[in-house]
Amino acid sequence: MKDIQSTPDFRNISLREAGIKDLKYPITILDREEREQTTVADISMSVSLPHHFKGTHMSRFLEVLTSSGCQFTGSTIPVVLQKLKESLEAESARIRIEFPYFLTKQAPVTGAEAKMSYLCAFTGESNSDKEDFVLTVTVPVGTLCPCSREISHAGAHNQRGYITMDVRTEKKPDGTFALIWIEELVEIAETSASSPLYTILKRPDEKFVTEQAYNNPVFVEDIVRNVAEKLREDPRVTQFTVTAENQESIHNHNAYAVVTWERTDTQP
Repeated sequence: MKDIQSTPDFRNISLREAGIKDLKYPITILDREEREQTTVADISMSVSLPHHFKGTHMSRFLEVLTSSGCQFTGSTIPVVLQKLKESLEAESARIRIEFPYFLTKQAPVTGAEAKMSYLCAFTGESNSDKEDFVLTVTVPVGTLCPCSREISHAGAHNQRGYITMDVRTEKKPDGTFALIWIEELVEIAETSASSPLYTILKRPDEKFVTEQAYNNPVFVEDIVRNVAEKLREDPRVTQFTVTAENQESIHNHNAYAVVTWERTDTQP
């Protein structure tokens, strides 16, 4: 059958990306406690398209995906990207895998257990200049306003916040990227806010969390600095962007702060 995608195109326009997106697909990822976890991801895959090709072969994206076994880490994604470039005769390839990650969370006093979800993503890119891998983790937290606590005779306004960490780790000699657990980033985020969030809270737990938040007031500026301090101490981390956003409870706007950092040769 005639291969229309490979026929010549005479407009002399190269495309940075062409591919598929919004594909819902089951995947397997590493779980620190359970070894592996199966979840459902939203996947986007693309390659660059030379000016002389009319189109890319969309079915080959799925062929590469399924042949990978749909097991994704900082070790497997570089392999998938290389296969995409080879299969589609492209100079560069990109993949983004967004998924909910579930952890069993115990209430702080009663120990009641339930699953808590965290939105995560793996983003990988390969071209002639670089191989790149970014782990993104978004953690919901509780925050309490230091200013409100300082000026109020009773109570202080508090709200739900979200901490998003985009983290790059060092590239190893074999071409893979150093492993940092999702659980590690969750712990860093939760200890940088006023209090963690929980799925189940009985009354003793609710009392504990409320008082914990009151005793640990933080602005969004405090949160991103707290996270940044912890990430900079990890020798595996080479670069990060941290964003904190509060869904303000007494204002008609949200508050947010962002910090970026990159390790240099002069830094430990």
